[in-house]
Amino acid sequence: MELRLENLTKIFTNKTGTDTTAVDNLDITIESGTLVGLLGPSGCGKSTTLFMIAGLVKPTSGKIYFGDDDVTRLAAEKRGIGLVFQNYALYPHMTVYKNILFPLENMDVARDEAIQRVKDMANLVGIGELLDRKPAQLSGGQQQRVAIARALVKRPRVLLLDEPLSNLDARLRLQMREEIKRIQRETGITTIFVTHDQEEAMSISDKMVVLDFGVQQQYAGPQQMYNNPGNLFVAKFLGNPPINTFEAKIDKKHLIINEQKLMKVDLPDGTYDIGMRPENFRAASSDSKIKIEVDIKEIFHIGRDTMIHFEFNNQNMRALVDSEAVTDKSKKIDLTIKKERVYIFDKKTGKVIDHA
Repeated sequence: MELRLENLTKIFTNKTGTDTTAVDNLDITIESGTLVGLLGPSGCGKSTTLFMIAGLVKPTSGKIYFGDDDVTRLAAEKRGIGLVFQNYALYPHMTVYKNILFPLENMDVARDEAIQRVKDMANLVGIGELLDRKPAQLSGGQQQRVAIARALVKRPRVLLLDEPLSNLDARLRLQMREEIKRIQRETGITTIFVTHDQEEAMSISDKMVVLDFGVQQQYAGPQQMYNNPGNLFVAKFLGNPPINTFEAKIDKKHLIINEQKLMKVDLPDGTYDIGMRPENFRAASSDSKIKIEVDIKEIFHIGRDTMIHFEFNNQNMRALVDSEAVTDKSKKIDLTIKKERVYIFDKKTGKVIDHA
């Protein structure tokens, strides 16, 4: 089912009368059956957005549509949502079976149908053999599966996941990413997944919404967003190691770095922010059109590649190059970079204005 947010805004007012805009005119359409990651730093409005969709927080303005239905003012229990919290919120005195069954009892589902639904959901998430256990007897990953089964057993129109992996160790997080993706694919349910972890969002999402201070920065597929960031914030937020950024001038249609004409660009003269991702550098060859000679400060071997640290344009930068291009004794290297992977950002707005 399609989910549409139209100019969704939430303003909180504290006791002194000071307003804080948590979500600012969020306007996106989430296609039916997709898994969308809400991504951004702490305090950017991710969970507030999720809770407005769930009906737990009332918007200050804007609309929320489930398909053609305006659910903006509809009570949470009438929206048809499944919600999985960060702490799973399982009932400790109930068995796994009872935890999953509980929402169906509130919905007055016929007993035989309810029993079958519980078994089906437990098998779907891989806990069919654990129905007689209580939460304290389960691992963190198993508890999460129970919470997901409980959310799905209601056959919701939308599944909402609020930082569901944050309480798991690194190994389980990797495993559960794949499990959530599998479950979402098998059910075909429109799903929104809140996280601050860019790697997590990029690995699991069909599309991502990046927020900062409640403002939408970009909405796109993970790889598209990584390769074509809409602004400097997105470029810096995505990537590990992070993108290299520095100031440079454009003079007479040439990008000037370290007093060197790096490449021609069709932009007005002035000062711009430049971005270059470490993995887009290569060791220059004799026929490379772009060559930058740098002094190597540090060398780190990473599998078949080598990460070099160098100073460039008075900035500490990183480049990921083929291990054969450098040795531990190398002091200098000529680097090249793909022209289409040099990002130029407007100094005032931060928006990308050219992939040179």
